[in-house]
Amino acid sequence: MVKRLEQVAALVVAAGLAIVSYWLFFSWAQGGRELRQPPPPLGQGQSNQAEPSAATQRQGLR
Repeated sequence: MVKRLEQVAALVVAAGLAIVSYWLFFSWAQGGRELRQPPPPLGQGQSNQAEPSAATQRQGLR
């Protein structure tokens, strides 16, 4: 009877630790939030393309 109780207690502790570690990992790793939420809308003066760097402008690549 005591062995069975120890086994059940070990399973409960292991399950609790697994749930906590899963929750912490995904909360710290942002949990794929960027995949679940749509991107924020672009403002009036913003564009999708980044500004060319100074080195790119000097080389005449853009």
